[in-house]
Amino acid sequence: MIDLRALRENPDAYRDSQRKRGDSPETVDALLSADSDHRSALQSFEALRAEQKGLGKQIAKAQGEEKQALLERTKTLAEEVKAAEARVTATAAAFDAAGKALPNLVADGAPAGGEDDFVLLKEVGDTAVPEDVRDHLDLGTALGLLDTERGAKASGARFYYLTGDGALLQLAMLNLAVQQAVETGFTPVIPPVLVRPEAMEGTGFLGEHSDEVYYLERDEMYLVGTSEVPLAAYHSGENLGELSEPVRYAGWSSCFRREAGSYGKDTRGIIRVHQFDKVEMFSYCRPEDAAAEHERLLEYEERMLQKMELPYRVIDVAAGDLGTSAARKFDCEAWVPSQGRYRELTSTSNCTTFQARRLNIKYRDEHGKNAVAATLNGTLATTRWLVSILENHQRPDGSLGVPKALQPFLGKDVIEPK
Repeated sequence: MIDLRALRENPDAYRDSQRKRGDSPETVDALLSADSDHRSALQSFEALRAEQKGLGKQIAKAQGEEKQALLERTKTLAEEVKAAEARVTATAAAFDAAGKALPNLVADGAPAGGEDDFVLLKEVGDTAVPEDVRDHLDLGTALGLLDTERGAKASGARFYYLTGDGALLQLAMLNLAVQQAVETGFTPVIPPVLVRPEAMEGTGFLGEHSDEVYYLERDEMYLVGTSEVPLAAYHSGENLGELSEPVRYAGWSSCFRREAGSYGKDTRGIIRVHQFDKVEMFSYCRPEDAAAEHERLLEYEERMLQKMELPYRVIDVAAGDLGTSAARKFDCEAWVPSQGRYRELTSTSNCTTFQARRLNIKYRDEHGKNAVAATLNGTLATTRWLVSILENHQRPDGSLGVPKALQPFLGKDVIEPK
C-alpha cells in the first residue's frame, strides 16, 4: 500500500512512476477516485448516525405532533443509515482493490523501461570462455553432483537431486552465507515456508506474481518463493521502537516457484526450477536510512560473489522489471561460460514503506510519534549459484576446483570425476 497522503499531495509523481514502469497512470486516478468516494461515503454515514443519535434526545423532550414527526423520521433515517453503511462497505472494498492495484512509487534514479533497459553499474572478473567448456548439467552429472533425470522421475520437470559433493557444495555455500551474515550483524532465522494469505498479500506477491505461487487450497496456505515473506511478516502489527539502527535477519529456507509462463525457457539444468534453497537478507529501518541500507545489502552480496571467485556484473534494474513492492532494485549477474552471457544470481530491493504499511509495522520517530518503517531484502546465496560455480571452476581434466572460501566446509580443494 502506498502513502495516501503523499498520493493526494502529489499525484503526478505517482503517474510518472507508472509511466516509468510502462504501466497506465489511470491506476493512480482510479485510486484517487476510490479514495474520494470512500471518504464521501464515510462522511455521509457519520452525519446520518449523528442525526440518529440526536433524535433520541429530541424525542424524549418532544410531545404531540412534534414527537410523532420525529418518530416517523427515525423510521426513514434507519433506512438511510442502513443504505449509507452498505455504501461505506462497497466503497471500502473498491478502495482496497484500487490500492492493491497500484505498485510502489519508483525511486528517483531508477531507470525507466522494461527488462532490457537496465543500467550497467560495474563488471568484475574475467569473462573469457575456455575451450571445450561444458555446461553445468553435463559437468555436474559427470561428477555425480546433480541428477535431473531422477528428479523428473520423482517429481516431474524442473526438479533435481543434489548428490554427494553436490549436496555438500550447496551446504558449504549456504553455511558460508550465514556465517558472513552473522559477522555483519544479521540474526540467523529458519522461518516457516507455509504462510497465511495476509503474509503473502502484505509483501506484494499476490498481485502480478500470483501465478508464480503454490497455493494449498485445502489449508488456505501458500508455499513461499522467498523467505522475504515470512521475514516481513515476522514483525507484522508490531512497533519496533526507535529503530536507531536497522534490524537485520538472514533467513535460510527452501523456496518454491511454479515458474508459470516460463514454458520452454531454461529447461536444461537447474537455472529455473520449482524448488531451491536460499539465504535471504531482510532489513527493517527508518525510511531515511533505506537508501544507505540498500547499498549495504548490495555490498554484502558482492562480497559473497567474490568469495565464490565468480565474474559478475551489477545492474540497476529498470522500473518495468521491479515488481510490485520494490522502489529500486540492484541485480548481481554472474557469468555463465556455456551460454556466453550473464545470468541473475542475486537481487536486492528497497521496498521503502510499501510492505510495512500493508503489514502495519511501525517505529517511533524522533518526536516519539508512530511512523511506518521501511523494509529491504537481498539474496546472499542460492542454489542457482551452483550453475556459475561449476562452469567457472571447471578444469580441462574434468575435475572441479573448489573456491577457496568453501574448501574448509568440504574438506577438499578439488572434486574429481567419479
